[in-house]
Amino acid sequence: MATWLEFENEAPELAALVRHRFEAHKTHVLATLRRDGAPRVSGSEVEFIGPDLMFGSMPAAVKAADLRRDGRCAIHAHPGDGDAKVMGVAIEITGPAKAAFGSPPGVHDFRLDLTDAVLTSVDKPAELLVIQHWRPGRGVAVTRRR
Repeated sequence: MATWLEFENEAPELAALVRHRFEAHKTHVLATLRRDGAPRVSGSEVEFIGPDLMFGSMPAAVKAADLRRDGRCAIHAHPGDGDAKVMGVAIEITGPAKAAFGSPPGVHDFRLDLTDAVLTSVDKPAELLVIQHWRPGRGVAVTRRR
């Protein structure tokens, strides 16, 4: 797993494109795992703070309960000119570190430890779907499909 900063250091061009997709809109789709293992999708906002991609949850939200039980998740940026997704494990920020965020009482703050980042785009002149997939320590793999 890696921090957002580690992603930026390993794959700066892809990280910039993925970040641009997340910063283009306020709300994105967070996928968590319900207790029975089924997926749950919820709206979520992300922020880039220091070396991390951060997101939060309102008090008593079921997505926070999902993440506290099993932190594996994916966040899909609002679709537009490029389809960006990040996957990893959400780690709840607690204790003295939480005070730095200034969140209201009861709000859950999470950072995402990345396992994957994917950007899908279309090369219109070549009529190809282009998928750029990064994993920590493995670099960026590019797949082109017709």
